[in-house]
Amino acid sequence: MSLIEKIKSSVKENLDEIVANRRHLHANPELSYQEFETAKYVAEKLRSYGVEVQEGVAETGVVGLIKGNNPDSKVISLRADMDALPIIEENDVPYKSKNEGVMHACGHDVHTTSLLGTAQILQSIKNEFEGTVKLIFQPGEEKLPGGASLMIKDGALKNPTPSKMIGQHVMPFIDCGKVGFREGMYMASADEIYFTVKGKGGHGAMPEKNIDPIVITSHIIVALQQIVSRYAAPKIPSVLSFGDVRAFGATNVIPNEVKVKGTFRTMNEEWRMEAHERITSIAKGIAEGMGATVDMDIQKGYPFLVNEPELTRRNKAAAIEFLGEENVVDLDIWLAAEDFSYYSQEMDSCFYRLGTRNEEKGIVSSVHTPTFDIDEDALEIGVGLMTWLALNELNFKG
Repeated sequence: MSLIEKIKSSVKENLDEIVANRRHLHANPELSYQEFETAKYVAEKLRSYGVEVQEGVAETGVVGLIKGNNPDSKVISLRADMDALPIIEENDVPYKSKNEGVMHACGHDVHTTSLLGTAQILQSIKNEFEGTVKLIFQPGEEKLPGGASLMIKDGALKNPTPSKMIGQHVMPFIDCGKVGFREGMYMASADEIYFTVKGKGGHGAMPEKNIDPIVITSHIIVALQQIVSRYAAPKIPSVLSFGDVRAFGATNVIPNEVKVKGTFRTMNEEWRMEAHERITSIAKGIAEGMGATVDMDIQKGYPFLVNEPELTRRNKAAAIEFLGEENVVDLDIWLAAEDFSYYSQEMDSCFYRLGTRNEEKGIVSSVHTPTFDIDEDALEIGVGLMTWLALNELNFKG
């Protein structure tokens, strides 16, 4: 029996437990940095498999070590995130969230389950490979400053230090049975923009006596679109969007101020910083020119995510070997953000996508929606492929 066949056979033997793990996690979601019960569940499972466990990393993070023969020869790391989102689940399924207003709507239950299953298999065959696999179960991917950054600060990548990092994420736009890879820049940095335009409110019938912050805000929002259309180099992907504008006036009341929230995303650090300065300068210039003021707060979020080309090519080739060429697709750049990017800034990393869509079963909803779910057949691939990628990388002589 080949190693691939052995892995696939082992996944099938453990499939009932794998599905049960996913359903338990899905039914018991916890918000970012509040993953106390999730972390306890993960640690207990790892210990039951015989894995060496460290709890309390960045408070709710868990680190596991699987040591094969000659454990110091090579160290690689696998990552999963554990937090859920503040969403009311609308799925009518037996494993529906028991925590009202909290839901695994981004598939982190799948990521955690896949890494648990991978740990179980790797631990069972640790005498058949050389090196060490470090398991990173992190909190807070969905909320700044990002659990990955906190795990790094708390020493999750030390003692031992891995040379490579591999992570996976569900993708509801890819059919179950398939996975996706992309070399180089893949996901964007993400910064949060908050600003308040302060004018002088009053009666809507006497605009000459007011400094209308609503009109001024409108000018600012329109003008800021030039940040992308006229200041960004066309080769640099950039997005500037505003999704929350609040004035709290009335049909005949001009308010004193308007509060705005938005996001800026790109894939170039120099341009990122320049854009922050231009956003602030343009907003303040327009406001001052019209008699108002602006309080600007740009909160720097996750950096852009880079898939190291050689590592990603190896993983893609290994995935083709495991699943067949027809089941491995190429990904386009995506201007969503992921705190896995912090790992990719520290070491050679590969972040790939696990297909979870099944139109025949009605599983078509996007992540971050109340009806998001997965075809649980994807769990076999989620566990099996990650196991194979880890072993393939450990065996790579380079």
